[in-house]
Amino acid sequence: MKTYYNPDDLAKFGQISEYGPDLARKFFDYYGEVFKEGALSEREKSLIALAVAHAVQCPYCIDAYTTDALQKGADEQQMMEAIHVTAAIRGGSSLVHGVQMMNKIKEVTM
Repeated sequence: MKTYYNPDDLAKFGQISEYGPDLARKFFDYYGEVFKEGALSEREKSLIALAVAHAVQCPYCIDAYTTDALQKGADEQQMMEAIHVTAAIRGGSSLVHGVQMMNKIKEVTM
């Protein structure tokens, strides 16, 4: 099945440094530090990353963090719950902007 996103490209992510090695190194160093165990466990960070991947709709990240979360001990129910959190926040953020529309209606019609 041909798609716009080639799943094989995920494995090439490390090659992003080809045209900018200094910045890529800094990014990958930072990225590695962010996902280390800290106040949050690696599993919790992976679930957050999975939820964010759905919010930004990155198919590469969805693939990567689905696998990563499973490897770090998350189960299907936890992963789906994280995605529902994404959906709730995205829906809520759309709705709260309705206040801006309501304010504008009042401004225009008064």
